[in-house]
Amino acid sequence: MQKFIPGLKLCEYFFIEAIHPIIFERFPDLAYSAARLDWGSDVLGFDTPMSMDHGWGPRMTIFLTPQEYEDLHQQLDITFANYLPFLIQGFPTNFGEPLSDGGVMEYKEDYPIHHMVSITTPEKFFKDYLGVDIHNPLSLTTWLTLPQQRLRTLRAGRIYHDGLGSLEILREKFHWYPHDVWLYMMANQWRRIDQEEAFVGRTGSVDDELGSRLIAASLIRDMMRLAMLMAKQYTPYTKWFGTAFDMLELAAELTPLFLSALDSQTWEKRESYLSEAYILLAEAHNKLDITSMISPKVSGFHNRPFQVPHASRFVEALLAQIQDPSVKALPPNIGSVDQVVNNVDVLEHPSRCSKLRVLFDQPDP
Repeated sequence: MQKFIPGLKLCEYFFIEAIHPIIFERFPDLAYSAARLDWGSDVLGFDTPMSMDHGWGPRMTIFLTPQEYEDLHQQLDITFANYLPFLIQGFPTNFGEPLSDGGVMEYKEDYPIHHMVSITTPEKFFKDYLGVDIHNPLSLTTWLTLPQQRLRTLRAGRIYHDGLGSLEILREKFHWYPHDVWLYMMANQWRRIDQEEAFVGRTGSVDDELGSRLIAASLIRDMMRLAMLMAKQYTPYTKWFGTAFDMLELAAELTPLFLSALDSQTWEKRESYLSEAYILLAEAHNKLDITSMISPKVSGFHNRPFQVPHASRFVEALLAQIQDPSVKALPPNIGSVDQVVNNVDVLEHPSRCSKLRVLFDQPDP
């Protein structure tokens, strides 16, 4: 095989050199779209040579109208199996079993090949990948139960051809949350900080060094997620969370503070680094100009010797700016599915995420 190239670029070659010529020659009147929008490190743009060991290679999703799908999807599948080139840019188009984790490229010199070209409709894709009906407006509870790791791939992926004229429009609907939903989620992210902000010092004060470090790590994770929300960037799953965070403008200042806090040998030193991070986030909040200015400072926690940002100030200010009555009516201190659940087997199944709508006391009909 050739040297590594980013997967989205390889898929572009795959479309230009193989998919498009075959469809143009054998289905010249077919209206279709072609894209890579679903799961994979390559779709996120974070793939490396190590990614090539599974679930990586010349892949594509072909989108058809519902009628064309019924009439042609089997014929298209067979055509690709028997006419795709064996190699694209030196990479096999055939994938071997098992396919449970995306398959592994295996070179084959005879047909049929086992390709990784999926054929679907926009309706089926969005129902399977996000659990939504594209013909209905996105409800408030739907927005709150869409896992960010799937929204991130949808936004980061590539559309190589949109002959249907609808795929880009559909994707744009999921580009970011409605404004008041965004405010609600940021308020709840600050609330998570508010609930633990004094515990790094409290655990440290009773010589629970392990507990203090664990809480510091938890607060750092919450601050990273808050920074992602401030930047209007969806958070990917854990493997690429730090990589995505590092792309933020704030990361250049926050990352050294987070690393120093994690390396600190005393709770007092740990607290000092976290305090600097809180101030940076407070300043970043004020730059958004979405609430009145909030003093970017830390101060004592009641009469105890712990310095905290009093994150409830940001919670209250953000909630006060929400105008949508349905968002105002949401229960406080819940947030979105990613603020409630940290379980792969929930977040990777939209049907399971959708069951969490009951948390908001507003289940969809």
